[in-house]
Amino acid sequence: MTLDPVMSAERTRRLVDDLRAKPAETTWIEFKENNADGPLIGKLISALSNAARLADQHYAYVVWGVRDGDHAVVGTSFEPTVKKEKGQPLELWVANHLQPGIEFRFEEVDHDGQRLILLTIPAAATAPVEFDRTAYLRIGSATPRLSDHPERLRALWSKLQPYAWETGVAAQFLSGDDVLARLNYANYFDLTGQPLPDNRQGIFDKLLADRLIQKDVSDRWNITNLGAILYAKKLSDFGPSVERKGVRFVAYAGTGRADDVSHRQDGQRGYAAGFQGLVDYIDGLLPRNELIGKAFREERPLYPSIAIRELIANALIHQDMTITGAGPLIELFSDRMEITNPGAPLVSPDRFLDSPPRSRNEALASLMRRMKLCEEQGTGIDKVISAVELHQLPPPDFRMEGDAVRVVLFAPRRFADMTPEEAVRACYQHAALKYVGGQKMTNATLRERLGIDDQNAAQASRVIRATLDADLIRPADAERPRAGYVPSWA
Repeated sequence: MTLDPVMSAERTRRLVDDLRAKPAETTWIEFKENNADGPLIGKLISALSNAARLADQHYAYVVWGVRDGDHAVVGTSFEPTVKKEKGQPLELWVANHLQPGIEFRFEEVDHDGQRLILLTIPAAATAPVEFDRTAYLRIGSATPRLSDHPERLRALWSKLQPYAWETGVAAQFLSGDDVLARLNYANYFDLTGQPLPDNRQGIFDKLLADRLIQKDVSDRWNITNLGAILYAKKLSDFGPSVERKGVRFVAYAGTGRADDVSHRQDGQRGYAAGFQGLVDYIDGLLPRNELIGKAFREERPLYPSIAIRELIANALIHQDMTITGAGPLIELFSDRMEITNPGAPLVSPDRFLDSPPRSRNEALASLMRRMKLCEEQGTGIDKVISAVELHQLPPPDFRMEGDAVRVVLFAPRRFADMTPEEAVRACYQHAALKYVGGQKMTNATLRERLGIDDQNAAQASRVIRATLDADLIRPADAERPRAGYVPSWA
């Protein structure tokens, strides 16, 4: 989130004083007076960016105008906006020689009448930062090649693997009052089952432990992307990059997007604060079907509540947060519901049911499970398929669409009205669900799942044959045809 100029200048001055207060240069802080050599700056950015990630820092810094030995402010004549390198503006020249690109930033600082220059360098995020195709590292006052220190290279890669959007900063340089005003902290304690501390320090200790906030310079605080996306009272408080991750819901009067919009809701609160309200809102819009059982009538929603809940939670957890301007989208049509989240899936959609769970947003997923907003790891899709089968709905369709994942839940339809493709998909999902539950699909279990009468067993046999021909299932025992069927990957 961008600070206003006055606040930004104040934060920068405090940051410089915090850096000067360090007893000595660290691997992610460098002090200089006037040295403004372009290649030297490029190597420093590579070295300090990589060193910052190793030191679990979000940023590294170079300050011109501070004496190295005693950190006294002496001022500098370095002017990065004027400096040229090989005929190009310095910033452009350095940026063109870095891979992957990072958003380093020069700032001029007025420190009690002395002119300083602060260079802020983001820590390496996805790969070691290279200058002229060589990655560097800071060790003491030396800047060696990273490849000359394989043990540190391995350590750096291990640090890079878990780096996630969640750890980024959504708002910075906030007072304690500002943090508590922007986050629904009472909701955090309530949903995680923790008693609300009776003092401010206890509240901040808990928020800090779950990485919802982090310390900034002086006595100020940052709110992380994780804290904002889960507990924001208003997502708009955190700028477009967070606000546009809000969940959008649109209901149409017919079967297509050209039909009139009957209801629309754009998520304004964090996921934790708004999740249950969203599920209840959608559930309240759904028509009810009257199920006539053996002894009583029962009204059921058009779609199972557990399926809606799990699919929305999955969309939140598995979305690619780095795709700008896009968030989860829920669309309700007269004949189906579509739930879309940005980002290509980490596993093939036809293996959602059985593959070990993988999430881009592990901290988000962990907190969602702790708050019981979704099922335990790896069981959500099982619950969805089970609920769909219990309601004898057409099989859900899990598919990739461009750089997004879309799941379609279909309104009730008899087996006779299903397409051949839907029948095959239902057979495959049924076999997979049986297999992960330690059982095997048979003609009888498939008939029950599809609502086929016993006297029409041949219809189930034709579906099984078509699914075999599609190489989605196989006999559990080739020598015993009645042993049942399992997914082809089993």
